[in-house]
Amino acid sequence: MRIENSFIPVRGVGETTERKLWRAGITHWDEFDGSVVGDTVADRIESFIEEGRTHLERGDVSVFTEALPAASRWRCYENVRENTCFLDIETTGLDASCNDVTTVSVHRGGETKTFVQGRDLTSQRLEDELEASSLLVTFNGQRFDVPFLETCYDIDVATPHVDLMYPCKKIGLDGGLKAIEKDLGIDRDMPDLSGRDAVRLWHEYERGDEAALETLVEYNRADTKNMEPLMEIVTDRLHETVFEAACAGE
Repeated sequence: MRIENSFIPVRGVGETTERKLWRAGITHWDEFDGSVVGDTVADRIESFIEEGRTHLERGDVSVFTEALPAASRWRCYENVRENTCFLDIETTGLDASCNDVTTVSVHRGGETKTFVQGRDLTSQRLEDELEASSLLVTFNGQRFDVPFLETCYDIDVATPHVDLMYPCKKIGLDGGLKAIEKDLGIDRDMPDLSGRDAVRLWHEYERGDEAALETLVEYNRADTKNMEPLMEIVTDRLHETVFEAACAGE
């Protein structure tokens, strides 16, 4: 499913009206027929489509993520898949006002980078990675990763953002990232660790254990890379349950 299949970002168009359009065979902007809705809504949709094409030509999905509910922002993914940045952080605790970010991993275009506090983890590095991305994907990042980075590194994360936790809930996938991975059969190449282990590993590294840092980085990278197959599975399932089912009148 692509943004061009969507009408709910339009003011006054909810899921009921969108499903009505889909069931009438209007499943793409190219097929829009204003006779299915009232004149006022039709005018809004036509303006939205015209402006939306301009945004998509620039690879800018921000206007759509701002207009879509958190659980529906996955619809932007297919349009900018190749320039999507998956991000995960590790910290020394849960409070950004008194704890630190230790590592940040970003995965984009098949490449994973990890930045480490005291080495190469800087505001400029983070800003460069985010500015180079059309879409940011996290798991619970709306409440945790993004506010933590903004507080600790004094940056403004303006990249359009999909927090995978919300679309996961929409299809009945509850719990943390690792629990969902296990439910879906997404494998990890390393032993299962927890956030508490990540804190312990960082403190061991601070005491001089370089191997502990290597394990922490590997753990952080696994969290980040595994979000990509999770995103693929979730968007495929949501395409079936939201779009295909509506088109079939279910």
